[in-house]
Amino acid sequence: MSNVIHLTLPTSRQPLDQRLAGLIHCFAQERRFGEDVFWLKENAELLSILECTGQSVDLSALAPLEGFYAQVRDRMAFFPQCYRFLLSIALDLEDLGMGRDTGAELVDWAAESGLAEVEFSDLQRAEARRLMQRRGRDPLAGDAGLNDRLRRFINRPETFALPNKKAAYELTHIVFYLSEYGRRDPGLDAPALKSLSFAGTLAYLDQNADLLAEICIALRYAGQEPPVLWEEWIASEARGFSVTEGPHAQVADHYHDYFVCNWLLAVRGDPVFANTPNFCRAQYTKPESWPGPLRAISEHLYGIGPMRSGDWHRMREALFDVLDERGQDILQEGEANCVEFETFFDIFARAEQVPVASHRAAAG
Repeated sequence: MSNVIHLTLPTSRQPLDQRLAGLIHCFAQERRFGEDVFWLKENAELLSILECTGQSVDLSALAPLEGFYAQVRDRMAFFPQCYRFLLSIALDLEDLGMGRDTGAELVDWAAESGLAEVEFSDLQRAEARRLMQRRGRDPLAGDAGLNDRLRRFINRPETFALPNKKAAYELTHIVFYLSEYGRRDPGLDAPALKSLSFAGTLAYLDQNADLLAEICIALRYAGQEPPVLWEEWIASEARGFSVTEGPHAQVADHYHDYFVCNWLLAVRGDPVFANTPNFCRAQYTKPESWPGPLRAISEHLYGIGPMRSGDWHRMREALFDVLDERGQDILQEGEANCVEFETFFDIFARAEQVPVASHRAAAG
């Protein structure tokens, strides 16, 4: 039978190396198996967080991944379509202390095979470049405009004042790659910083801790201080996760929220991974939180049609009237913590968009 674990000692008194060992074992051997792409995704994400935040991981804690590392050449040869996951895991294992030369061999093979050149998007090309440059190869040396295209995308704040989670996650990952995961100044322009603020405001209004945590990390990697309110809420969410142990624990869970919230804690220098499994299969469940008011705000604005205005001061009272007390608090907090909230709202309201039919009629 599955059970929610209750630790007999305060988590802060558990040694960090023990917490990390239990976590690595859980994801390497208990939840999924090595031929599953989701196994690759989960383990790549965990190891990346441990490596880029400088966690000291005992070599014995990495033992559950020794078999993967020993066979990664064969996996790369048979599953070249998964090369970014495979490279990420192998390189992080080496940088955490396991092995030495396999990662460079894999990078050389991937570069010479032209795997990065067939990527569909600039974001994937940027990830491939960042991975291979960790071992001294640039697979896209002839693409001098890649970073310029990435910066052009993130330098358009209007994109990020509208609900679009895919675009928002691409924004954060571009900052991760440009900053080499916090190792250098990404040199963001003022519009890109505004993009992060607008995307963070939407994430907070939606009470999306996963996305907001990534945005706070991106801001820190860009040398900025995220709003205290945002980070304190994420820290509260991180502390509230429950971990269900046992063979019936579901793996379609909130593990990614758990990872990213703890990633932000690590970047801040706070204690991390407070709730970890005891070397077994586990399910990660985020704390129940009050639904954000984003949907109610959007529905009201859409519903009032031509009465909609981009003037925040004109619309503020009407929007507060359609929200419950907690929704009002969240909206007020969003207003107080956004850069240029009035500009953000003017874009978000979409009050002056010309309907397609009217535009065609005018053109005719």
